[in-house]
Amino acid sequence: MKKLLDYVLSSLYVLYFGLLLVVFHLIQVVCFHGFGKRAHKKSVDVFNFFITYGWLLTGTRVHFRQQTELPTDRPIIFVANHQSMFDIPPIIWFLRKYTPIFISKIELARGIPSISYNLRKSGAALIDRKDAKQSIVEISRLGKLIKEHNHSAVIFPEGTRTAKGLMRPFAVGGIATLLKRAPNALIVPVAIQGTGRFTPKGLFPLTSFSSLSWTVLPGIEPVGQTPEAAVQQAQDAIRAVVEGPQSSLAVTQ
Repeated sequence: MKKLLDYVLSSLYVLYFGLLLVVFHLIQVVCFHGFGKRAHKKSVDVFNFFITYGWLLTGTRVHFRQQTELPTDRPIIFVANHQSMFDIPPIIWFLRKYTPIFISKIELARGIPSISYNLRKSGAALIDRKDAKQSIVEISRLGKLIKEHNHSAVIFPEGTRTAKGLMRPFAVGGIATLLKRAPNALIVPVAIQGTGRFTPKGLFPLTSFSSLSWTVLPGIEPVGQTPEAAVQQAQDAIRAVVEGPQSSLAVTQ
């Protein structure tokens, strides 16, 4: 019975999600070309609000907790574990105040309504994993961008999704490159739980009545330590939440 319900509610959400992709693609184009980058960002924020709270159609609950206040007068590097493509929308919506900009595979910049357009227009670092030099150049450009505008970068240093919740070691290279161009950036770990179980086979079927959480942990000051040490601290902080015996799903938003 539960499996049948998963298919029925997932079908409803997929239709809803597809409509969002088409409608907000048009909205983004109008906002960007008619009103500029600020209007485009607001349209993307709203788009991700609707993605996130659309999960209610499957009976799924979304929890967000931010343990400490974060600065807006310096760049931030959000470092998160990666379980699913659905890790991203709540980061964009709940952390919109910090203008999060993503590091993404270059393949995603084409072919997906709304999402590809935003990646191309938002300043995202679009990296070719087969071309190390190109990847460094793109991440360096993003580091310069967040330093100049006090925006934030979002990076998933595991490099791939770990749907079952057991984390892979964090790679240091991307974060070290960001810090080289934005040495005053604060590293902020984000622990993500439940999205892998919610999307065990991708977009369909989803696991209805799931519980998903995003926990923004206290920042790590990288000044005075090596990037390796700072990344290890971030990994340990996230692992304590994601793989710990208990996890808090309190909502403060």
